[in-house]
Amino acid sequence: MKMKIAIYGRALNQNFFKYFEEIIKILELNQIKIFLYEQLLTSVKNHINFNQKKTTVYQTFKDIDKKVDFIISIGGDGTFLECVTFLEKNCLPILGINSGRLGFLANIQKENIREAIEGIINKQYTIEQRSLLKISTNNNESFDGFSFALNEITIHKSDSSSMINIHTYLNNEFLNSYWADGLIISTPTGSTAYSLSAGGPIVVPDSNNLIITPLAPHNLNVRSLIINDNNKILLKIETRSNNYLASLDYRSKILDKNVEIIVEKADFKVNLIKLNNQNFFKTLRTKLMWGEDKRN
Repeated sequence: MKMKIAIYGRALNQNFFKYFEEIIKILELNQIKIFLYEQLLTSVKNHINFNQKKTTVYQTFKDIDKKVDFIISIGGDGTFLECVTFLEKNCLPILGINSGRLGFLANIQKENIREAIEGIINKQYTIEQRSLLKISTNNNESFDGFSFALNEITIHKSDSSSMINIHTYLNNEFLNSYWADGLIISTPTGSTAYSLSAGGPIVVPDSNNLIITPLAPHNLNVRSLIINDNNKILLKIETRSNNYLASLDYRSKILDKNVEIIVEKADFKVNLIKLNNQNFFKTLRTKLMWGEDKRN
């Protein structure tokens, strides 16, 4: 049966047009049916050569549901996270091709595009499952209909005023009151993102943990804490303002200070395509220069 692949992305930088054209040509040469996100097509259609009549354009996930085998996200890590939200609870395997700078989730560089796509075609890959966080509130707030995060859930103070106090409970048992600018609750996937920049630890993807990291805490002896991801976390916010900011990956929402938040592991996972020549530690070394000694 002919393989079918969807491509997701937003506006591409003109420097990436020739690489996008290469992706299309490789897929066409291998007789793979292509589904192209409408917004991405608008960005590239006047700049590259390909047979648009053989490409199916889609706008929503319902347009491609059960019609494709994989989805390729082209952009940076932000686009990859958008792709996860776009798929909602569907477990369609995702391959991230980086058209930007660092790219930790979108970790296929433009120089390795052909190798990556041929790896998919030749089944030289595994599926790596990544856990997500689910957020719920005592007033049933909704985050654009998808209250889940692959990287992290963050509580921030809503302005430049004084710090907030985040009373935190694990399975209804009091943990700590974080007097800080905010609090990050991260998955292992998100441990190399915002949590890391706030001083949190790097955690391997399959560790079944969550990381709680305060943002600029008043008490310097308050550090990141790693817990099992079976814990249910309750957050009660105390602030001089009338509200605070809650963020799920790239999406944010202002909430009333009386809104309590429950964070727990989601009941589904995201499927990432991992090529046979990839591994987490190699990505750490190449992307974050982890363990590199510049003296040598």
